[in-house]
Amino acid sequence: MLPIHDALPALKAALAERSCAVVVAPPGAGKTTVAPLALKDEPWVAGGKLIVLEPRRLAARAAAARMAQSLGEPVGETVGFRVRLESRVSARTRIEVVTEGVFTRMITADPGLDGVAAVLFDEFHERSLDADLGLAFARDSQGLLRPDLRLVVMSATLDGAAVARLLDGAPVIESQGRAYPVETRYLGRDPAARIEDQAERAVRKALAEAEGGVLVFLPGQGEILRTAERLAARFEGSNIDIAPLYGALEPKDQDRAIAPSPPGRRKVVLATAIAETSLTLEGVRVVIDAGLARVPRFDPASGLTRLETVRVSRASADQRRGRAGRTAPGVCYRLWDEPETRSLIAFERPEILETDLSRLALDLARWGARDADELSLLDRPPAAALAEARALLTRLGALDAAGALTAHGRAMGELPLAPRLAHMVMAGAARGAGRRAARIAALLTERGLGGRSADIATRLEGFARDSGPRAKGAAALADRWARLAGGGDSKGEIDDGLLVAEAFPERIAKARGKPGEYQLANGRGVTLDPADSLAREPWLAVAELGAGEARDRILLAARLDETALRVAFADRLVREERLEASPNGRLRAKETLWLGRLAVEERLITDPDPALIRAALLDEVRRRGLEALPWGAASRSLRERAAFVRASGGEAPDFSDEALLADLEAWLGPLLAGRTSLNGLADSDLLEALRGLAPWDVLRRLDAEAPVRWTAPTGTTHAIDYAAEGGPRVDIRVQELFGLNVHPTVGRSVPLTLALLSPAHRPIQLTKDLPGFWRGSWSDVRKDMRGRYPKHVWPEDPAAAAPTLRAKPRAG
Repeated sequence: MLPIHDALPALKAALAERSCAVVVAPPGAGKTTVAPLALKDEPWVAGGKLIVLEPRRLAARAAAARMAQSLGEPVGETVGFRVRLESRVSARTRIEVVTEGVFTRMITADPGLDGVAAVLFDEFHERSLDADLGLAFARDSQGLLRPDLRLVVMSATLDGAAVARLLDGAPVIESQGRAYPVETRYLGRDPAARIEDQAERAVRKALAEAEGGVLVFLPGQGEILRTAERLAARFEGSNIDIAPLYGALEPKDQDRAIAPSPPGRRKVVLATAIAETSLTLEGVRVVIDAGLARVPRFDPASGLTRLETVRVSRASADQRRGRAGRTAPGVCYRLWDEPETRSLIAFERPEILETDLSRLALDLARWGARDADELSLLDRPPAAALAEARALLTRLGALDAAGALTAHGRAMGELPLAPRLAHMVMAGAARGAGRRAARIAALLTERGLGGRSADIATRLEGFARDSGPRAKGAAALADRWARLAGGGDSKGEIDDGLLVAEAFPERIAKARGKPGEYQLANGRGVTLDPADSLAREPWLAVAELGAGEARDRILLAARLDETALRVAFADRLVREERLEASPNGRLRAKETLWLGRLAVEERLITDPDPALIRAALLDEVRRRGLEALPWGAASRSLRERAAFVRASGGEAPDFSDEALLADLEAWLGPLLAGRTSLNGLADSDLLEALRGLAPWDVLRRLDAEAPVRWTAPTGTTHAIDYAAEGGPRVDIRVQELFGLNVHPTVGRSVPLTLALLSPAHRPIQLTKDLPGFWRGSWSDVRKDMRGRYPKHVWPEDPAAAAPTLRAKPRAG
């Protein structure tokens, strides 16, 4: 008897009175296979069917097989399963084990779930998007259409109270389970070593130290295959069997991995997180945990879902450890140091918070829910990600501008595919290429089909040659998609690139730089192995991308004919005329045909519209600021003088940067007629344009208050620098100021700064008080000047002396 049997009376009693229940039972308790069999003959079932949800195809097939075995029947009789690529059900089937995605499509097609007495959500703690959405839809159906429908949420590690609240206070039935003690040994982590090398060493250690089968948790298929290669070489000819276990394996190979080992042999199962729960692996008493998992992460900014290798949660680590104690005491080797366990997050984040929500948005529209808040969800989907998903569906034609489901969107929803791929298959069917498009969709949903080439054409050829059951199942499923979309293939030539571009228009790629370097229509740079047969193609349609060291790598793509692209995407091409600077700084007009951020065609315009050039020059000034203009001494001086007068309280035009930029069209626009460059403007042009902004009398007062030059006692004039630090300034030889005993001013009695110079124009002193200078420091300056310039006159009383420009005064 399994531990779950003790909880069955409470579960049956709860469902006899209530429509919902929560079952919390650790791995190995038997909830997956025992609970459905125990409930199938309850009075409320009344001949109806039980639907059991599993997160993965392998778990669904295995659970159905174990239940059927316990009844002494083949699968497809009382107990059957329905998963992608395979199903075994009959009219006699009372318990149907399905994957979560299959159930979501079942309930959207039949919201009343006709003939279904109960839905059991197994392993709900994994919190997949399909499980969350399936439960929300089932609750909606229960409340509106099927009050008699029973819902049971089952999990090993779950916040049962939170789920119970979601189910209106449903009772929580707990089973303590049966677990043997598991010793935990930490082997540490070498960050410089490859994970497969560490795993291989750990397997050798475990086989030498412990008994029973070995289950090794690795992050992904690549690490599994490389570890398997190392172990196969090490244990060739021994009694050790190496068995990979991951989702893309053929069913027969998966079955071999989970089957008991023959007498006298030991098995090493190399698995992804697929083996954490649901599956029973006979004879496993040793677990080796790399502590890593490969999970999808959606990036709304790029629209890409990338597989990231992350550290597992504490809940997952505990689940993995528990696999060693299902049938006897065991050992768990962890490839990290013990203190690291405390730093692991408690639980994985629910998929609804991390994934592409386009399918969720489509299913919501099909369900008739205008917003996710209308459904019973444990976690709300991120608003930004949901808005982006709806925007994508609008671009694909699945939703109209008001967010309502279109006929195209309704048809897309009938296809068990992600919205992009559903749209591609339907677009392909409309062009007589439905079967080809469906096979491309199969490549993208069933990893590894057709080989590992990056060329879709090569992969499709490999897919067609593959006679294995997985490939045959995928081909049959693709044919079904094509029929649902309305057509197979015509005899005409089919462009794979155009089909892929329909699904991923932002991933249309144009070659740039070296072979293998491309830019996507969304502006991102991507790379392809330069030795790949596609690496010299000018255009590609990229179907799959993976993370690279510097930029994303192209994993799957199709050649794209530019002429065909321009015809098929004519309504999405944007023609733009723009100006750009030639090497000599002059503007030239260029017409560009854009697809997103890719230039499909460019040509120079020989006779561009003068208004276009004028607007471009004005935009250049706005972008670069007024320093883009070739200001000269006169125009700068006018601006500085006006600023001085305004700052000192007088009336003057506003020639500040802000004011001139705000009125750029009025004063600069007329100067640009017939010009192709800002460099052709003269200082006099800018000066007259500025003067044209102010009335004549205002300019006259400006000239009076802030003259351009100051006249010295010698009669010579000197430019006034109104932008100088400390106020308006004049640089002048001190001898020209002899006889001046009143300090000069400008504006409203603002003293000029006099920069006194020697006869050689070297600085002597700055002063704003010339009489004070004569009375004060002149005597010291005079001594120094007499020594340096003995041929010049240096009077004791310069205020009474005659100004001079000469070394000696002329003889009378």
